[in-house]
Amino acid sequence: MTTPTAPRLGTALARLLVLAAALLGVLLAGAAPASAHAALTGSDPQDGAVVATAPKEVGLTFSEQVAMSADSIRVLDPSGRRADTGEIIDLCSGAVVKYGVALRAGLPDGTYTVAWQTVSADSHPIAGAFTFSIGAPSATSVALPEQAAGGGVVGALYGIARYLSYAGFAVLVGGGAFVLLCWPRGAGVRPVQQTVVRGWLTLTGATLVMLLLRGPYTGSGKLADVFDLAGLQAVLQTKTGAALTSRLLLLGAAALFVAVLFGAYARRTDPKERKDLAFGLGLGGTVVAAGIAGTWALAEHASTGIQPGIAMPVDILHLLAVATWLGGLTTLLVALYRAPSVERAAVERFSRVAFVSVAVLVATGIYQSWRQVGSWSALTGTRYGQLLLVKIGLMAVLVGIAWISRRWTQRLAERAPALPEPEPEGAEKDLADEGLEDAGLEDEDTGDDRPGDAGADGTDASEEIAPERAAQLARQRAAVATARRKKARDADPERTGLRRSVLTEAAVAVVLLAVTTVLTSTEPGRTEEEAARTGGTTAGSTAVPDRPVDFRLPFDTGGVDGEGVVRLSLDPGRTGANALHLFVERPNGKPLDVPEIKVNLTLEEKGVGPLPVAPDRIQTGHWSASGVQLPLPGEWRIQVTVRTSEIDQTTIEKNVKIG
Repeated sequence: MTTPTAPRLGTALARLLVLAAALLGVLLAGAAPASAHAALTGSDPQDGAVVATAPKEVGLTFSEQVAMSADSIRVLDPSGRRADTGEIIDLCSGAVVKYGVALRAGLPDGTYTVAWQTVSADSHPIAGAFTFSIGAPSATSVALPEQAAGGGVVGALYGIARYLSYAGFAVLVGGGAFVLLCWPRGAGVRPVQQTVVRGWLTLTGATLVMLLLRGPYTGSGKLADVFDLAGLQAVLQTKTGAALTSRLLLLGAAALFVAVLFGAYARRTDPKERKDLAFGLGLGGTVVAAGIAGTWALAEHASTGIQPGIAMPVDILHLLAVATWLGGLTTLLVALYRAPSVERAAVERFSRVAFVSVAVLVATGIYQSWRQVGSWSALTGTRYGQLLLVKIGLMAVLVGIAWISRRWTQRLAERAPALPEPEPEGAEKDLADEGLEDAGLEDEDTGDDRPGDAGADGTDASEEIAPERAAQLARQRAAVATARRKKARDADPERTGLRRSVLTEAAVAVVLLAVTTVLTSTEPGRTEEEAARTGGTTAGSTAVPDRPVDFRLPFDTGGVDGEGVVRLSLDPGRTGANALHLFVERPNGKPLDVPEIKVNLTLEEKGVGPLPVAPDRIQTGHWSASGVQLPLPGEWRIQVTVRTSEIDQTTIEKNVKIG
């Protein structure tokens, strides 16, 4: 019979871990600054609008609920001074999320900059800026920070802490589940104990770091503000601050669980008592683990958007399944490399637990993907969708390697090689002595006389051995005995193959966890597409009295330089004479010079129009017409015809309500 050879899935632990760390670094280095679930979908005035008179307030419309503070919206005049009163106005109505800031009276003409920064309902900071002009555009000296919200050193540290918190949670929960469900004897194995305790320490430390960094992460971006106690107090009053604080309290309960698992449970010898204690630990541990997972679900993507009542329990199940699989895998890897032996039955039980975890992951992942992506186009055309495809690919690779591990487990069961049992104390001493001889530690090293034998002068030889030498000999014997047991264990090809496949699984899991961490801080594809569809316009088509009508219309004539956006402003947006401004831009926002642009205005319900308007070219990408008459109120259809060459042109339109 031919002895099976272990597949060469990896040659060294260090090499695989270096590879995994390199892939993790690439992912985190290439990650853009955290985007958020909420997005700015409109503003009043619009970006680039030219209004005849100063508005009383500036309004911003968002796709989801946001947390506003006193400085969330700032309006700066051309010289960089504050033009707003600092009074945030809640303009929300029904499903429309809109906030504004009041402007000072008597503002002079010129270009004004609106800078805003807030926190999305899913805990991520968002920020942006745009300009509008009163009377006519002018030069502006406003210089906005180049660093994106949630970026810089603080953003990088916060991202690392997020990753470590997920990793610590997986090891803590998965390690405990592995011991209770698969390998009860592992509760007394020191390397397993150390692994789970380190998971608890990692999660606790990362949570504390996130709590301290939260203020500068969503605010100034300055690392020195970590020590701002007033900022920390403000963080504790937010939803995310409450979630992090709750996580720390639950980690206190988790510490009690770990102490009992590796203390009273590990020492129990009576089967009934051990079974009862295992049931209590399993029930209590599940409640605590679900509570910790809930601190993510209550503060991040699952808590906002569509169907949050379903999404949050699904997210908790997803996190628990991930932890049970990947954390159990980590504990199994430690046991295979550092524990004297792992029973085949334990590996088989973990294989079944992992199968159930993967099934839960697939079911919950499908729902989460539908909820966050929403369409096939968003799956391939947005950053979130592309990262999701990478995650799905890594999951497929991980499942494939897990199948190889399962094959090695089956071979273990079929062949059932006898591993050396722990030797009795006397036998272990003989084994150590033999090992000393094998290692070259002969009589000249240890002495011709054994302890307890009479020397040449009739004295006991043990009296001649110094305590330091005796301790050295004891360490040598223990090391040789350990080496012989390891050699016997490693001689099993099935066990070697299992260790290598599990090691490869763990390396892929490191990268998978990194992708998952980046996903949680990326704007979902559904939201990104929704923001793109609205094009940054305000909700609805109704013009506000004494406010200009501002909107954007994308176009594509099909020719060279045929794609772009027309920004139209009709001021004051009511019956009578109006000033019309058209700005033609490329997709990247730069001005686009076109040969001709025409406008028609029609009020179908009253049979008025079409009224042609021929705007004059002011400068590259800017066309204007004054004295545009709108004789009656109602729903007007505005048609814009754009010609980009001698033969390429298109007509785009939008309905607006004129008061």
